[in-house]
Amino acid sequence: MRFLILCNLSLAATWLLSATLTAASSRVAINSDRVLVINGEKVFPIGFTTPPPPHGKTSDGKNGIGELAAAGATFLRTGAPEEGWNDATLQRERKYLDAAARYGLHCMPYLREDACLISEAREAQLRKILNRFKDHPGLGAWKGDDEPEWAKTPLQPLTRAYQVIKEVDPNHPVVLIHAPRGTVESLRKYNVVGDIVGADIYPISYPPGIHSLLTNSNISLVGDYTHIMMEVAEGNMPVWMVLQISWSGVLQPGKILRFPTFAEERFMTYEAIINGARGLIYFGGNNEKAMCPADRKLGWNWTFWKHVLRPVIEEIGSKSPLYPALVAPNSILPIKATGAGGMELCVREAGGNLFILACQREGTTTKVEFSGLPVSASKGEVMFESPRTLESRGGKFTDWFGPYEVHVYRFGFAPR
Repeated sequence: MRFLILCNLSLAATWLLSATLTAASSRVAINSDRVLVINGEKVFPIGFTTPPPPHGKTSDGKNGIGELAAAGATFLRTGAPEEGWNDATLQRERKYLDAAARYGLHCMPYLREDACLISEAREAQLRKILNRFKDHPGLGAWKGDDEPEWAKTPLQPLTRAYQVIKEVDPNHPVVLIHAPRGTVESLRKYNVVGDIVGADIYPISYPPGIHSLLTNSNISLVGDYTHIMMEVAEGNMPVWMVLQISWSGVLQPGKILRFPTFAEERFMTYEAIINGARGLIYFGGNNEKAMCPADRKLGWNWTFWKHVLRPVIEEIGSKSPLYPALVAPNSILPIKATGAGGMELCVREAGGNLFILACQREGTTTKVEFSGLPVSASKGEVMFESPRTLESRGGKFTDWFGPYEVHVYRFGFAPR
């Protein structure tokens, strides 16, 4: 009898979980500040291509997806692997969506070849995928064709796929990611087949900067390409940037494996945000050639996560005191920095606080003056550098910046 009761309780729990995961589909919109809004809540996408296995474990035995969520991640870039969509990959996608919903994340399934309709059979397959997952609460967006400008993919089949997606599922946007190639004009023509645009840029390599054709070979390439994508978007679309864990340029035969350090990953993350990125995806945690033997058994690069990426995500993630600023509009306060030629900054107001995110590109270590702060913003802290504090007098304060250094300031103040 006790066994039957336990079985029934287990079945009931399974049914309740299934009902929870299928009862309320997500509704995703983009607001006037180009911020993603899911079921009425502003979200800054922080995701991974591709994430750990749906039921995978960390090196500490924790659930892998749960570990990402605990650090403040919000998205998973999932979808068909190289072999494309089939029964096995459809089942795996369902597991990812279930795991995402369980831990408060959202998935961005990559539609792969089905985002480019060249036949009736492919359109039927696309409709099958959309109908299967469009009402799942773990769905956040669809990833369309990958790097179409670089591949010179014709617009017509992409347009047809976009039309089908919007017909079947008007509640989730389509994300279009470009390679670091092309011009603003050649990239911009693809805006008609996406709702969100971005680029992948991986500058950490030997020699540096080989992922790009620009003359700049430094990690400030991230800021350069974010700026380019902001021009491509013309203020009409959010920009999401894809940043480096590992990539083919450091994995192929004859190449030397190189990872970003914590300082490099942190700089690239903040530089993308400062230059306008409204979402970030980190690429390459699943590359087996970049994993140590222990991580390879677990299916994800938990060593890099522990030493480099998790500390970065904890600063910007959904549980961070900085997070409200990441989903806020840019402030119109006339705050500027002088004293260094490579300074970049953005200013946000959220929750009665004034946030200044600032970074210095390559150059020399320099003392920088910030001005234009409201008089009421007198006492501030340098976030993530406790116990550092500072004072603004007459709307001004100074601080030091070395090459690729980031400081994040928070002032309490009386908003206008």
